[in-house]
Amino acid sequence: MSGEHERFISGEDEELKRIRERKIRELKEKERKMSKEPVHVTDSNFNKIVNQHHLALIDFWAPWCGPCIVLAPTIEELAEEYFGKIFVGKLNVDENPLTAEKFQIFSIPTLIIMKDGKEVDRIVGLVPKKHIEAALRKHLG
Repeated sequence: MSGEHERFISGEDEELKRIRERKIRELKEKERKMSKEPVHVTDSNFNKIVNQHHLALIDFWAPWCGPCIVLAPTIEELAEEYFGKIFVGKLNVDENPLTAEKFQIFSIPTLIIMKDGKEVDRIVGLVPKKHIEAALRKHLG
């Protein structure tokens, strides 16, 4: 190969390397932001989600439920604070009646703590954040 051709290839490789590194940074940042928020859980993805996470907190809620709306910022804080330790998801009971029925959700908000795919704790109603954290800590260790 001629020297000029090698420089062209080497320069192209460097440009590709910079583009690749930038894209990786962007994807990691996007993943970091997305993962720190509660995840939308549905009838179709519920089992997969709770089985792929060692510990999960699922908020059963509805948009018309006043206490659910009041609890939402707390759930968002927990998702951020326990990122990497606990999966936090939200399941709209109106849109996902099969899972709500399976877990006999009669009052909302209901928070279910799942460990290795099985329910290990349940909190019903609007409760203080410290109450939820105490329940989560029981299952973290």
